Order: sequence, then structure tokens, then C-alpha cells
Amino acid sequence: MVSTTPVAASPAADAAYRSVSALTRAGLWDQVIDEVDGRRIRIGERWFVDFASCNYLGLDLDPEIIDSIDAQVRRWGTHPSWSRMLGSPRLYPMIEERLAELLGAPDTLLLPTISQIHLSVIPALAGQGHILMDSRAHRTIYDGCVHARGLGATLRRFRTEDADHLAELLREVPPGTPTLVCMDGVNSMTGNTPDLRVFAALCREYGATLYVDDAHGFGVIGERGPAEQSPYGMRGNAIVRYYGLDYDNVVLVGGFSKAYSSLLAFIACPTSVKEFLKITAPPYLYSGPVPTAALATVLAGLEVNERRGDALRTDLYLKTKRVLDHLQELDVRTPNATGFPLVQIPLVDGDELPAVATRLLDQGIYVTLAPYPGVPKDEVGFRIQMTAAHTEDQVDALLKTLTDLGTAVLRRR
Repeated sequence: MVSTTPVAASPAADAAYRSVSALTRAGLWDQVIDEVDGRRIRIGERWFVDFASCNYLGLDLDPEIIDSIDAQVRRWGTHPSWSRMLGSPRLYPMIEERLAELLGAPDTLLLPTISQIHLSVIPALAGQGHILMDSRAHRTIYDGCVHARGLGATLRRFRTEDADHLAELLREVPPGTPTLVCMDGVNSMTGNTPDLRVFAALCREYGATLYVDDAHGFGVIGERGPAEQSPYGMRGNAIVRYYGLDYDNVVLVGGFSKAYSSLLAFIACPTSVKEFLKITAPPYLYSGPVPTAALATVLAGLEVNERRGDALRTDLYLKTKRVLDHLQELDVRTPNATGFPLVQIPLVDGDELPAVATRLLDQGIYVTLAPYPGVPKDEVGFRIQMTAAHTEDQVDALLKTLTDLGTAVLRRR
């Protein structure tokens, strides 16, 4: 008989198991989605408004994107199954060249997923050197750093977004030692960003490489200028350009699975780093490529982004602003200080998460749950992800539900 409890679990793992098990029993976790209709989803017989999707620009539903698939699949088949080391369909270099221009980067390298990139690229870049990781960096960054440590790197953490603490740790690294500083761009829970200018300058001063995962920023935020239509900036070319930086000592990691609704990820870096990764990164050497449909939708997404991406981002900003303004009126706390489309809402009592989630479902609202220990106990709650595909009526329904929950349930500012 297979045990239903974790084997040799740590206290944190045991807490996670119990927390998720409770949510699953209540029908709030690990759901099977039976149908999609715009930004509505059907689970069993019930329909919900989906505020858990990360399809920020709504390109997953865009007819132009959908129609782009057929011709490329007929040309390349569903899955040209070479590793990139053996052969890349022409679609790959086409995307890499367009992406480098969009990002203002010297070069780019495409691989299937961000998780694969972290597990392969962080160890390759760190070697036997030092890794300094933001203590609240995404779990997939942590996994890559731990793997690098197992291969001989020294791993230390600095307090999240604390440049002074990072400077202390950088001073302790022996001179001449390869050093990698790993952190998030747009944080996947709070929607906030570090001031990348400060961290990039600090890394330059100490000869370190700044490694940034901007999974939730790419496609949403971009370069600033007088022609921008919203505070998100222009072109959606990610956090490096948003802060007006170049790639001298920066490696940017991002993905198309969020704003572009496609299975593909990238590294933006100098060409010398790209060529190095071609002989050291296992996903390039051994993994099969992503399906042709994903490559086709990325190419089409780049076209759409060039012509009407800023209009989509402006719409996304205005819908997100409605939610944030409403929370302020309700005196409800959210750590979101940027206006970016990830809105985390902590609860007064984290133990009430299953009950609160049930109330949300009863109102037809589907959100991302944030249980302990995935987040600290005082941040247990839920996350709302806004997209350009939400209708104004759907936003109205969300605001009414938040009002009904109120500050007796939602933590006050």
C-alpha cells in the first residue's frame, strides 16, 4: 500500500502537505478545468471568472495569434524533434533576432522553460564561484542555485531587495572569484520590483554578474519615454529597459508563457555568453524543442506586440488600477506598490484561507491561493492576476466580491 503522507518530510514540507491537502479536500486546489470561454472557465458544472491566469495581454484568446498556427505546423510538423544542438527550425533564429532587437540586448538564446534555464544556466555561469541570492527569489531560482551549490559553488542569501546587505556579502567574496547575484524582476506575488539600477551598479562595482528572472515583467513593462501610454512603459521589453539599463553585466531571463501565452523562454546576454551556454546548458544540448505551435504563436505575438501591444498594456493598466483603487477605498492591504497586474491580498487570519476561498468560488471568482509555507504566515491569502481579456463586467463582479469580504476578512492597510 502506498503511504498517503510524505516520506522523511521536513517540518516545512509537512506543513505544506497538510495545507494543500486541506485545500484539495475543499475543492480549492488541483482543479481540472473542463472548458474556457473568454476569461471564464468551467470546472464541472460551474462557471467562474478566471483571475488566476497569467495571460496578461490576452493573447491566448487573440484570433490573429490562433490563426498563425496552421501554416507553420503544416510546414514544420507538430514537433520537429531535434535537440537544438543538432538542428533548430528556422523559427528559432527568427525569434532570437527579433527578440534581441525588442530587448535591446546583444543576443538571446531560446530554451523551453524558465525552470530549465535556472537549473542549467545558473550552475554554468557560477561554476566554482559564489552565488548571492535574494532571500525571497522565486523557488525555481532557488532550485537552480542549490543545484549549482551541489556542483561546487558557494551559495549565500541576502535580505530581499537589501542592497546594503548585498554589498556586505560582495565585500566578503575573495577578489577575482566569479560571482553571480540572482534575483527576481517583477515579483510573482507582490507585483513589485527591486530598483535594478542600484543592484546593477553594485554588481558592476564588485565585478559580479546580475542574473534577473523577469517572468512576470516581460511583455508587461518596458522602456520609459514621453510617448508612453501608461506607467508600464512601452514595448513590453522587460525590467532592464524599464530601468534604462544595458546588458554589460546583466543576464536577463524571461519567458513567453505569461504575457505571450506561449511555451518558450529566453536568456538575453552577450553573444560570448550565448556561445558558452550552447556547449554547457543541457536543455540546449539534449532537450527536444518546444512544439511548432508555440514557436508560431511567439512569432505572431511579436507582430501583435509591435502593432498594438501598448494599447493592450494600457487597457491592462486601467483594469488593474480599478482593482487597486477599490482596495484603497476599502482600506484593504496589498503589497503591490507598482500598479502592475499582480495583486496579492493577505487575510486577517491565514487559517481562514479555505473558508475565504470557498466564499470566492461561491461568488464565481477563481483566484490563485497563497497558503503557508508557500508564503509567510502573515501573507497567507490570495493573488489576483489581471489580464487585458477581462471584461469590465467581470472586473465589476470582482470588486463587489472584495467589498462583500471586507476588512473583517481581508487585512487592513
